[in-house]
Amino acid sequence: MEVKLQVLVMLAMALSLFSAASATSGLSVYYPPQYYPAACPGFNLRNSGVMVAGVSDALWNGGKACGRMLRVRCTGAANDFPKPCKAGVITVKVVDYCRQPCNGVINLSQDAFARIANLDAGKVWVDYS
Repeated sequence: MEVKLQVLVMLAMALSLFSAASATSGLSVYYPPQYYPAACPGFNLRNSGVMVAGVSDALWNGGKACGRMLRVRCTGAANDFPKPCKAGVITVKVVDYCRQPCNGVINLSQDAFARIANLDAGKVWVDYS
């Protein structure tokens, strides 16, 4: 039993290292409700909820990002706001396009941003994958 537990712990550590290594960093901002209509056809509050995001050209890929699920974690301040991040990781669905000038790579819904960062910070650095 003890060997199985050690193997599970080592596997969990390896997976978390892989996940952190494969994450990309970028700026994130938020937008207030109303989240729909959005640029991705067929996505609405009923089938996508409020944990959604718009993405900039860096991720949009001509609309191929529609429906993509992103794991997002706040990593630090993008301005002078003290302690902007909250613990945890969220998963959001890409449903919109953030047209230029877009203030971040990922434009999170206000609901999503509030789960990982203080709204008063306005803009934070995130890791996403």
